[in-house]
Amino acid sequence: MQQSAELDLPGVTPSRQKRSRETTAALLQAGAEMLRTHSLAELSIEALCRQVGATVGAFYSRFESKDAYFNALMALAARDGESRLSRMKEDKRLADAGLAELSRLLVRGTTGWIRNHEGVLRAALQHDDTRPDRWSTFKGLARANVADATPILLGAMGRGNKAAKTRAIAFGFQVVLGTLVNAILNDPGPLSIHDQEMEERLGHCLLLLLQAEMAAPTIRRSRGRKKQLRRSQA
Repeated sequence: MQQSAELDLPGVTPSRQKRSRETTAALLQAGAEMLRTHSLAELSIEALCRQVGATVGAFYSRFESKDAYFNALMALAARDGESRLSRMKEDKRLADAGLAELSRLLVRGTTGWIRNHEGVLRAALQHDDTRPDRWSTFKGLARANVADATPILLGAMGRGNKAAKTRAIAFGFQVVLGTLVNAILNDPGPLSIHDQEMEERLGHCLLLLLQAEMAAPTIRRSRGRKKQLRRSQA
């Protein structure tokens, strides 16, 4: 249940009374759950209020509009994402882990956050064409995620070719996030966002992409030596 400070959101009428805060939090929680199986257009305020035992009047006394209500849901999802990034920086497991374990843990954290806010994220994506600002907050979180993960992964990838390795990390997360976004938006299969195998395979995919970049300089040097040898034999 959200605390009073956590419910201090644009478009949400503040309340100091515990029961009123609990009703606001219940409405937000119920809406986030309903969006897992309904689009934002299908989300009925009447049905939402019935589910938590509140009146429609109580809803509009707390939220200026349905749009303001959804903005509050997005703000809460973003705050949770920011909190996850803060915890990631302080996670001692990451400081001592090898590249394989880092790839697994980082993908696991990203996948977990997307699962937790699946409905809200899907609704934001579905309205990206008409309201691109709705997805911009989450784009910023994705960039922050890559920025925070990059020095951690670079430490496990060894010295040299920092620019190329940084590029590989960014692309690796693009692959991971692109796959997860496609899963919540289209669910094309064979794996869904809820399958444990999804995060396992994506963690391995990230690892392989980073290992390929680490091996690339060796491959290029080997090819260069072979060319020099051919020239000397000509």
